[in-house]
This record gives sequence, C-alpha cells and structure tokens, in this order.
Amino acid sequence: MLSAVAQVSLKLMQFGPIGWSELLLIILIALLLFGPRKLPELARSMGEAINEFRRASSGITASKEDREREKEKELKKSSEIRQLALSLGIDVTGKTDEELMEEIKSLAKKEKSV
Repeated sequence: MLSAVAQVSLKLMQFGPIGWSELLLIILIALLLFGPRKLPELARSMGEAINEFRRASSGITASKEDREREKEKELKKSSEIRQLALSLGIDVTGKTDEELMEEIKSLAKKEKSV
C-alpha cells in the first residue's frame, strides 16, 4: 500500500483536474513544510510570478498583432502610392515606393512652376 504523499504524487502526475481534497492536502503539506509565517509570502510570490507570466505572454501576442497591423498599414500605403502614380500617368512597373514618391514630387513641382 502506498503512503499518502505517494498517492498525491501519483494523482498530480495524471494531469487531471485537482479536486478540493487534493488542494487541501497540498495546502496542508505546504503548511507543514514552510510554516504559517512563510506561507503568505510564498503565496504572494507565486501570485506575482503568475501575473508576470501572463503579462509577458500577452505582450508577445500584442507585439505580434502590432507587427501584423504595421504590415497591413504599409501594404495599404504602398497600394495608395501606386494608385496615385497610376492616376497621374506614371509607369509603376518595377519601381519601389520611394522611386514613385520622387516621381510624384517632381511632377507636382513641375505643375506648381507652370
């Protein structure tokens, strides 16, 4: 027959949901190991660690979403530049956005001076 600690260890290794009785046993063992004075500090530290992990993981997903939004903005801007160049009669094949902007600016300067 297995001891109580071994039974709890086996139950925890099953990765199943922890019930009230298991949680109570874990708290009781932690109380015996760390004592009543250290337990609140330990719980606070665990809570802070969990919060930090959540913040870090949400920051990763947020930065990924930001990069995707930036890409979409750049594509939209590029598309708008190309549409403007086409409407002004500028050939856009094989040209970068910067080259197109220079041609648009030079065309605008010519129109201003006329």
